[in-house]
Amino acid sequence: MPDHIYKTIKLTETSSVGSDDAIKNALARASKTTRNLRWFEVTDLRGRIEDGHVAQRQVAVKVSFALDEE
Repeated sequence: MPDHIYKTIKLTETSSVGSDDAIKNALARASKTTRNLRWFEVTDLRGRIEDGHVAQRQVAVKVSFALDEE
């Protein structure tokens, strides 16, 4: 396996379905404009409360992608 250099970006996504859904949506959106996605790390998880219940979950995700070879 060749060595790679990675660049990392931070994404934030909100979902009323769940945190997994928010992660999947963030990665799907990033994959439309960014090549070579390789890793992700959830760095923050928070939620909005409405009438005593969780209404939305918001995740912050660091996504790393391999830089193209020259």
